[in-house]
Amino acid sequence: MKSQILDYASKRGGQEALLEAMNTKYYYYTRTKGLFRICFPKERPPTVETYLSPVETHCMNIEYYLPDVDNLTRGFSEDAMTRLHMGRSAIALFILAFLTIFIAFWTGIFGCWRRSPGNITATAILMLLACLLSAGAMGLWHGVEYYEKERVVGEEFYQQWNNVLRSETVTTHDWSYVLAWASVACSFVSSIFFMISACCVKSENQETPNMHYVLPVYPQKQQYAYPPPGYPPQAYPPGPPYYHGSQYGPYNY
Repeated sequence: MKSQILDYASKRGGQEALLEAMNTKYYYYTRTKGLFRICFPKERPPTVETYLSPVETHCMNIEYYLPDVDNLTRGFSEDAMTRLHMGRSAIALFILAFLTIFIAFWTGIFGCWRRSPGNITATAILMLLACLLSAGAMGLWHGVEYYEKERVVGEEFYQQWNNVLRSETVTTHDWSYVLAWASVACSFVSSIFFMISACCVKSENQETPNMHYVLPVYPQKQQYAYPPPGYPPQAYPPGPPYYHGSQYGPYNY
């Protein structure tokens, strides 16, 4: 992007203000933007204080003015404050979604361990709630993106750029954006599967309500019949006498 702007300035002439802004303003540099920071994978602006991220890129934090002790937002326009509140709310909803998934993790484990349809149903509801919270956070993030491009919310955003910067800027959504929406979809699918599992476990428990209390009966090798008290023992027909051991004594070889 900077090379195209330099070509434009060299052809037109008298673009000292543009060249100065290009060397001092961070939005003239290639960057990636997330929820919490802006990173510069190539060149970094010399006038902006950055730090080295865990993935070895130079980044700076996005300011949400929390807490705004010095009342730095008092000069913001209404659109700028709306954008700021939507950004804060998106982060808050993501935190609530992560907390909900953490609780659903434990209710799901206990539900599967105990085969409890109540716990599994609670897990399905929690996963659906996490899906809605995440989708709401993504919606607010899109609202922030809309305000940054279509409303006047600051000089570092689209509406207050000069024409050459607007024409030479290309904005794309990277892998983290796709992964975020895929996570929302997976949360919804998980809630459906948990609800189906709860119905299946409940139907199994209704079909066999007392199976947990039935003791197994194993067949025995021999069955002995004993007469009830007061009755004489059963008479057997006469036959040859029975001897313990051999009738002929021990064998010696």
